[in-house]
Amino acid sequence: MRINTKKWHFLLLSFLFMSFVNAQNNAELQTNSFWNNVRYGGGLGVSTGTGFFSATIAPSAIYDFNPQFSLGVGLNGTYNRSKDFFKSTIVGGSVIGLFNPIEALQLSAEFEELNVSRNFDSSDFQDENYWYPALFMGIGYRSQNVTFGIRYDVLYDENRSIYVDPWAPFVRFYF
Repeated sequence: MRINTKKWHFLLLSFLFMSFVNAQNNAELQTNSFWNNVRYGGGLGVSTGTGFFSATIAPSAIYDFNPQFSLGVGLNGTYNRSKDFFKSTIVGGSVIGLFNPIEALQLSAEFEELNVSRNFDSSDFQDENYWYPALFMGIGYRSQNVTFGIRYDVLYDENRSIYVDPWAPFVRFYF
C-alpha cells in the first residue's frame, strides 16, 4: 500500500503540529503548577518613640514542595533615626526553609545577610558600613497562613547585630 507524497507530507506536518501543541500544553501545565505552589508574604514594621523612628519593609515568597517542606527568599529594607544621635539604613536578603512535621508545628532555618550603614551625628562615634550575617533557627505554632513563634540567631554578635538579643519572637504570614 503506497501513500502519495501529498498525503505523506500532510500526515508528517499534522504529527509535528500536534506534538508542538502538546508541548505547549505541557509547558503551560508545568508553569501553572509552579506558580500554584508559590506563596507570598512578608512583614511591615513601624516603631516610634521620643526622638526615634524606625520603618521596615520585608517582602518574601516561598515555594511549597509538599505540605511539609517549603523554601523561599526574602528582601529586607529598614530605616532608623534617633534624633541628634544617628541614622541608619539596612538592606539585604534572606533564604528561608520551613518544615512542618505536623500541621500545627513549624520549624524554620533562615539565613539573612544585611548591609548596615550607620551615620552618627556626633563626632564621638565613627560612621559604620558593614555586612552582618544571621542564621536563625525557629519554632512556631502554625494555623493556616499564620505562624507565631520564636527564633534564635546562632551567629549573634552583640557588637554588630542590628538585633538587641539573639532571641526574637516572630509572626509569619504567607498567602
